[in-house]
Amino acid sequence: MRILITNDDGINAPGLVTLEQIAHDLAGPDGEVWCVAPAFEQSGVGHCISYTHPTMIAKMGERRFAAEGSPADCVLAGVHDVMIDARPDLILSGVNRGNNSAENALYSGTLGAAIEGALQGIPSFALSQFLGPQNYNVDDPFEAAGAHGAQVLRSILDTDVPNAADYGLFYNINFPPVLAKDVQGVRVTAQGLRKGTGFSVEPHTSPSGRRFLWARGGDQQQKTAEGTDAAANLDGYISVTPMRADLTAHDALSALKGIE
Repeated sequence: MRILITNDDGINAPGLVTLEQIAHDLAGPDGEVWCVAPAFEQSGVGHCISYTHPTMIAKMGERRFAAEGSPADCVLAGVHDVMIDARPDLILSGVNRGNNSAENALYSGTLGAAIEGALQGIPSFALSQFLGPQNYNVDDPFEAAGAHGAQVLRSILDTDVPNAADYGLFYNINFPPVLAKDVQGVRVTAQGLRKGTGFSVEPHTSPSGRRFLWARGGDQQQKTAEGTDAAANLDGYISVTPMRADLTAHDALSALKGIE
């Protein structure tokens, strides 16, 4: 198996080390793991691509490249340049520091890479490690992802999932904010919504008098509805959410037929 890995925390992020271990486990002794990751942190960029300017790419080591662009740029670079002679069989993105459950998924560069992988017709997975009081200050906050990641991916890959829609599937996987030994299992979930919380801005004034705004996230320990991702994570479960890039509100189509 040939696997392309990337992330949005940057090529030097510790979560990428965990993802490399997961990828090597999946690829096996005869497989290959290629890395094309952002040169700098790209958290919160979603599925953006560098459409109006070029992306510089540099070889950092054997099968390891840094690109001055977004995670989606890195997927494009990996598929159409770095691995052009033989496309990857699988794309893995992460392991993100912090969860991409619920509404976080809409902002996530980690998911942006998986979206682009799916649009390229390649099975793609976004992996994120939820943080909380039980794992935030431990030596390895990615322990749960490292211990369970490869097996979860194998289970999904071994499952015959229908995928006949025009927009291909990608998977959003979030590991709970607990130690590996305390993981309760796996739950297949819908995307949730943390009601009453979300991103905002916090204003600050610099010593020179200029005004700046810092983006500020909401309460990450707030549960979502039962059967959805963040609720499962906060109960100690790994959440697996199948997704598509189709943004159509299918439930609203029939109600709007009257305007035709």
